[in-house]
Amino acid sequence: MTDSRSTSTSAVVSSLLANLALFGCFLGGFLLLRVKFKRIYSPRSSFKIGPEESQPPELSIDPISWIFKLLFRTQSQVIQYAGLDGYFFLRYIFMMMAIFFGGVFTYVILLPINATNGNGNEGFDQLSISNVKDHNRYYAHVLVGWVFYGAVMAVIFRELFFYNSIRCAALASPKYAKKLSSRTILFQSVPDALLDEKQFFKMFNGVKRVWVVRNLRKLDGKIRRRTNLVHKLEAAENSLLAKAYKRKLKSEKKKVLVEDPGNINSYVPEKKRPRHRANGLFKSKVDTIDYCLEEIPKVDAEVKKLQKAHKTSKPKNSIFVEFENQYTAQLAFQSTIHHNPLRMKACATGMEPGDVIWANLRLFWWEANVRTLIAIAAVTAVIILWAVPVAFVGVISNITYLTNKLPWLRWILKLKKKLLGIITGLLPTILLKVLFAVLPVFIRANGRVAGCATVQQIELFAHDTYFGFLIVNSFIVVTLASSASSVVTQIIDNPTSAMQLLASNLPKASNFFISYIVLQGFTISGTTLFQVVSLFVFYFLTTLLDKTVRKKHTRYTTLDGMTYGTTFPVYINLVCITLAYAIISPMILIFAFLAFLLVFLAYSYNLTYIMLPGPDVRGMHYPKALFQTIIGIYLGQVCLLGIFVVGKGWGPIVLQAIGIGFTAFCHYTLNQSFGHLLSVVPIDVMKPLDGVSETPSYNGQTDYKTKVLDVRRYRHHQSQPDKHLEAAIANENKVNSQVKQDLIKEDAEINQNETVYSVTPVLADRDMKKLESTNWFVRFIRPDVFANYRHARRLLPANYNVEPDEVDDRHAYSSPNVAQTLPTIWIPEDPMGLSKIEIEKAKAKSAISMSDQNAGFDTKGNFVYTGPPPA
Repeated sequence: MTDSRSTSTSAVVSSLLANLALFGCFLGGFLLLRVKFKRIYSPRSSFKIGPEESQPPELSIDPISWIFKLLFRTQSQVIQYAGLDGYFFLRYIFMMMAIFFGGVFTYVILLPINATNGNGNEGFDQLSISNVKDHNRYYAHVLVGWVFYGAVMAVIFRELFFYNSIRCAALASPKYAKKLSSRTILFQSVPDALLDEKQFFKMFNGVKRVWVVRNLRKLDGKIRRRTNLVHKLEAAENSLLAKAYKRKLKSEKKKVLVEDPGNINSYVPEKKRPRHRANGLFKSKVDTIDYCLEEIPKVDAEVKKLQKAHKTSKPKNSIFVEFENQYTAQLAFQSTIHHNPLRMKACATGMEPGDVIWANLRLFWWEANVRTLIAIAAVTAVIILWAVPVAFVGVISNITYLTNKLPWLRWILKLKKKLLGIITGLLPTILLKVLFAVLPVFIRANGRVAGCATVQQIELFAHDTYFGFLIVNSFIVVTLASSASSVVTQIIDNPTSAMQLLASNLPKASNFFISYIVLQGFTISGTTLFQVVSLFVFYFLTTLLDKTVRKKHTRYTTLDGMTYGTTFPVYINLVCITLAYAIISPMILIFAFLAFLLVFLAYSYNLTYIMLPGPDVRGMHYPKALFQTIIGIYLGQVCLLGIFVVGKGWGPIVLQAIGIGFTAFCHYTLNQSFGHLLSVVPIDVMKPLDGVSETPSYNGQTDYKTKVLDVRRYRHHQSQPDKHLEAAIANENKVNSQVKQDLIKEDAEINQNETVYSVTPVLADRDMKKLESTNWFVRFIRPDVFANYRHARRLLPANYNVEPDEVDDRHAYSSPNVAQTLPTIWIPEDPMGLSKIEIEKAKAKSAISMSDQNAGFDTKGNFVYTGPPPA
């Protein structure tokens, strides 16, 4: 409609051009700087930061070839360098990208139907369902929707099957099965009668060690006090030596001799030494170094006394139990333990000691429930409050439609077309991004309020709540606000047609979302590669922030970890938006494909060369993402149904209702099939195929030896040989042998020149379906053959066959303060020998350990280090 003043084309084109320009700038900056600033752009390969087995090879300096090396890596390499969580994040981006590319083929049917003999819309609106005039044409949208959404559901099923296979193979591998975290379970809401180590040896078989979580509030306070004093002393010593060395440099420059060069007071007068107010804001200042040297030994003595008596402290209602192997741990984890409800809950397994939120281990079951309710209420309140500014953003995207009733806005129509496109296309998407940027910190804090016991649980809580926030505010609110603003003047003139006008103008909101997806795909992937924040912090703020050699070392050797709990939902939301508009406004598919291609490339690089894996949730974000993707299908089908209802296409309405019912049935079936399976380790991936060998998850004999093999041998010895029995035994031995040979062959292919781990087949390895086919469709529809446990096991890198090097620590799951010792003070060595004097002074005065090993100054007086800090 020429009089509608639709800015859809100009808005999208302006947004696309602006984001392309920004992406080009960021990409150019990345290509120019990545070779010079290797600490920013390739720390894992250039400086060997991170675990040795996951360090990637260095990329060439060629500006193009690195792209192909990233895109054509094997899946095993991605798992090795990015971890399971990183691998499944990239797989999700890739699979959705493939779906969007496949959806482009719907253009052959939908675009001609939408564009011809319609309502006379222009630009991108002409290519959407809003331009369809004849309701009989809706049959095409229904049938294409059946095929497209059905294909998406098929992909989700296959990916859930594949994820389950990979997860089982990984958790049953020596890398995971032998880890202490895989053999340890956290029980919460433990009754008082069971808060005793001995009770758990009665309750479970295979218990190795038990840690009762205790209330150590006094010890925790003393540890905090000691830590603060140590940090204060270290900062003061570093500052004092830095001042002295700079004074020396100035004296040398002025050619002035320093009297008594072995005395630090010759360089730093008494009044210039570090000082602070020790006993309150209004008290006089004291010498920081002298004060800390006196106070630290006193506090340390109190800490050691409390540490020795920690077992006499009152227990909390949580207990960690270590088992002999993963099999016995899983039996306990999957069991119903207590006869009363909400008692003895097996809360978590697979968490490292550093992942535990110790403050939340004291919660009673009712307290945890109340706090969860409070956290959810807080998130819900924020969702509602955020709806107002988000709705305003949606209105801006269609502000030109408001000029009839708001004459003071008509100046906007006089703007140049490109500028108007930026205002209605680029500006709202940037505002929306800014509005959502502050939420992750708040949501993670709510995870602690909700009583999450581990960092992994906080990440999964953040995943669910942040996705809920995004789907409500960035899709539903924006869609309604954008659609309403585009027809508000018509609704005012004819209120009875409100529903019809809203439904018919719903597709116009897709123009805003195309701009939003372009922003996420082009600009955000560009900033992800360019690392502008890291550049600024590392090269400009370090001189302001890093006042000790330890802080400088920590900043240089510490990499950011990926926070999937608030990263995954952003892209799931984009997928849901794309799926919701895939049939309504098909043009969104090609933009989503290009955006996800750039996102895939950017994160492939970052997860391999820049960032370390975050908290290990063992890929659990992936099935959450797949199930949440189904919401996008529902939204698309319901929106189509609404359009059909308004258009009075009764046949399409019935067919669309059938499609929604089929989606709901598939959703329910998938949830029933995979819901419990994805939270446990199945027995058949832990127990040996021959019934007598040891596996990474299981050691000891099964009843198969005593009740089957021994009985067979006895009967065979007592009577005449039974041909059928001999044939059965021979056949089983043959199968077991064949399985083992296959596994050894597969390992040799995977590991190539590396040492092959001795393979013990498990029961799941007997799934030996043979179907040789290179046809992609056959391989897609037969995940039981081409995505089963045997196939998944071959995708794991060689280091998954290596047992972790872990120390048997009796304080592993005690509170970290129970075994914490007084750290060594790290100071820089100076050529005047002042650091040695300070070390001797500390040793003589308070027996505090101080070292200047691997630290010193450069010619400008800045801190430098040549190795790790003292142990």
